[in-house]
Amino acid sequence: MTEVPEIDLTDPAVLADPFAAYAPVREKSPVVRLVAPGLGPFWAVTRHEEARAMLADPRMEIHSDSFMRPDVPEHCLRYMRTMSEMNGPEHSRLRRLVAPAFTPRRAAEFAPRIEEIVVGLLDELPQDEPVDLLARFARPLPMEVVCELVGIPAVGRPAWREYGAAIAAGHGEKFAQAIPAIMEDAKSAIAGVRAEPRGDLLSDLARINEEDGDRLSDEELVTMVWLLVLAGQTPTNLIANAVAALLAHPAQLAALRADPGLMPRAVEELARWCTPQPMTVPRFPSEDVEIGGVRIPKGERVTASILSASRDERVFDDPGALDITREPGPHLAFGHGPHFCVGASLARVQTGIALGALLRRFPRLELAGEAAYLPDPGTLRLASLPVTLHPAESAEGPAEGPA
Repeated sequence: MTEVPEIDLTDPAVLADPFAAYAPVREKSPVVRLVAPGLGPFWAVTRHEEARAMLADPRMEIHSDSFMRPDVPEHCLRYMRTMSEMNGPEHSRLRRLVAPAFTPRRAAEFAPRIEEIVVGLLDELPQDEPVDLLARFARPLPMEVVCELVGIPAVGRPAWREYGAAIAAGHGEKFAQAIPAIMEDAKSAIAGVRAEPRGDLLSDLARINEEDGDRLSDEELVTMVWLLVLAGQTPTNLIANAVAALLAHPAQLAALRADPGLMPRAVEELARWCTPQPMTVPRFPSEDVEIGGVRIPKGERVTASILSASRDERVFDDPGALDITREPGPHLAFGHGPHFCVGASLARVQTGIALGALLRRFPRLELAGEAAYLPDPGTLRLASLPVTLHPAESAEGPAEGPA
């Protein structure tokens, strides 16, 4: 049996550079033990092949213990069990209802509207002083996009922006307060589309609910709406991390400016290189399993280390290098298997549009301070992203208009 190394997630060296921390243990073993406060030791799969197999293994189940639930009022508890913690046919039934709205084709069709939202947010940025691009652009954008896609009325968007900021923070009192508020506003939005149906996802789901309550109950409908809004915040940290990464790699930034056609590859490479999600939602094996020669007992918590698997030398050449010309590889930034991120196509399109518009509008964009990552083992995210925009009007020539 393979000897299993251990990583302490509270170790300052691990928090400062998790990629470096995983590199030596990945060579020793495909599985490590992680130590984290409040959780006790749990398993993490470090290599790409084994992580991909684990995520596709039907014996590896997600359930309520996979998530750290915030405190919510008693009347909200019935909406807390989302399809994210379901398995098998129960999960598939709900996923099939929303999947058509998140296909690559639908994401491409939605691109012009995303472009309009991006341009609107860029128009709001102060031009003559440093600005926190995380707070003013990367954070509000995904909420605006998912509200538009789902069908949340425009009149309520300011409140949903606040919810998005609280959700993106990932914890705290505002996060706990945002969830019941989203549920109540979801109920209001559902009532609105029932009175006046539109051509959006919420109208489609409400119609399914009314025509066949066995396929989607009232409770599941509300739960689905708040889950989609919650999950829709994924691009926030990806966009911010990507901007910081490009600014820290001038040659890569210059290559992307010189050839905007590289954007799809760049998005894939940035998702691999600075993924906001260091590890997947934990799974629990329904029986004893063996992963890379390591026996995992039934019922013990297991996660896939996305940041380690995405730097696996067995799959990626020179994996520590950021290379936007790299042929897209099978990174795990959006997961794998039955719980692969349903909104991955939308996140990819949204990130590409956001980066493209930002770089076109501000050809001399530069950092205005430190873009430091928070010491958070659960999310690779910046505390802020201070930049100086240097708008095109002050440059030597006009900026290229939106594509």
